[in-house]
Amino acid sequence: MSGVHPLEELLRSDRLPHIWCPGCGIGIALNCFLRAVKELDINPDSIAFISGIGCTGRAAGYVNFDSFHTTHGRAIPLAMGVKVARPDMHVVVFSGDGDLFAIGGNHFIHAARRNVDLLVICINNFNYGMTGGQLGPTTPFKSRTTTTPYGNIEHPFNLVYLAAAAGATYVARWTIAHPIPLTKSIEKGLLKRGFAFIEVVAPCITQYARYNKLGGPVEVMKYLKKSSVIKNFIDPAKAEIEVGGKIIVGEFVDTERPEYISELYRLIRERSGKDIKCLV
Repeated sequence: MSGVHPLEELLRSDRLPHIWCPGCGIGIALNCFLRAVKELDINPDSIAFISGIGCTGRAAGYVNFDSFHTTHGRAIPLAMGVKVARPDMHVVVFSGDGDLFAIGGNHFIHAARRNVDLLVICINNFNYGMTGGQLGPTTPFKSRTTTTPYGNIEHPFNLVYLAAAAGATYVARWTIAHPIPLTKSIEKGLLKRGFAFIEVVAPCITQYARYNKLGGPVEVMKYLKKSSVIKNFIDPAKAEIEVGGKIIVGEFVDTERPEYISELYRLIRERSGKDIKCLV
């Protein structure tokens, strides 16, 4: 029908308009996720969509899935609980770099270590966008934020290297200027049996881009296009993001190893003698 958004069925239209700033990349990343769901023809009732606190965390309120907007840094343990109880569901964590890698960092590395069957999508906007543009765990070295006006002297996490080192079985990074490969990576992540991690580089327009003189939304997209280099399956340790340097994007890890939920249910069936499919 004319005038209907092609992803209307996957959105809670009554919750719109959203609260994101004009030009924010979170909407692009969410659009890619919804298109991946539609392309794979996944039943929305089989998806649990979980976010933490922050700009990205608001996405949980806009999607027409079973969704949870949980407390700061606790998206992954809640997602693990859902997956343990309902292993038949696609459980997705969609949150920001501060939520997932500052207060939630410990949860991330242990979920990757265990190889829990989750898809974790991190929108990396290089700062704490919702609370004023402060320094975060992914703020590039020497770049400026409201709390580092003379330049950041801390070294940031290389998220794809961290995920790979912790044990993730699928690791990729794209920017909001790469919607097609990002969508394809999300499709792979949804189908992956194991811990899948996708970083989406989306510099905060209102705070980070302004303080680092990247310009408005159009200029930021041009910057991401110009700066990005696709290098699939290189050592993720060599994919650090540096001020003025290239942004290495692509798929870095795609491997297999025993998955936690499958092993848990194997043990439950062996000990109980029952063919248990879920815990609820």
